[in-house]
Amino acid sequence: MNGEFRNETERLVLRDWRNDDWPEFFRVTNTTAVMRWLGGVLDEEGKRKQRARVEACHAANGFCFWAVERKDDGALLGFCGLKRADAPGSSVTGMIEAGWRFREDAWGKGYAKEAAIATLDAAFDRFAADEVVALTVIDNAPSWGLMRRLGMERREELDYADDRYEPPWRDTIVYSIAREQWEKQQ
Repeated sequence: MNGEFRNETERLVLRDWRNDDWPEFFRVTNTTAVMRWLGGVLDEEGKRKQRARVEACHAANGFCFWAVERKDDGALLGFCGLKRADAPGSSVTGMIEAGWRFREDAWGKGYAKEAAIATLDAAFDRFAADEVVALTVIDNAPSWGLMRRLGMERREELDYADDRYEPPWRDTIVYSIAREQWEKQQ
């Protein structure tokens, strides 16, 4: 896919990353509250590795998690987007995965759902996915709650242990939605 990715919703812009996004992204999302279910706050090496993973994912697939900015003021709210699932030992390796991470002061305002709907639309329309998965841990009720609100269904047979992490971050639960399901509910 050529060109820069940009997708606008009513209140948000989902777009490819710029170099100057990264310091702000980590400033607003690398907090105890945001990282509670995501392996904990990252040190400098962890931040460097995460940026490198997103950039490598984009280079390999032509898409990855996109920066999400609020239209009103241009504030970077976090990320939402797609990647090819690639966690070691994953039961869904190679599948298109939707994911999101938003700064704490953006929670409860519908931004994650708005961005996730645009992301799923892009997955099925622009990137020709047949099915999209989303991953979290069982204790991250806000995340799997959003998955349910998007019409995704729990796929317990696909749950797996991500051995890069210790509990409570190790045991990954999987939700998914097929193209037909998504199209029916739109």
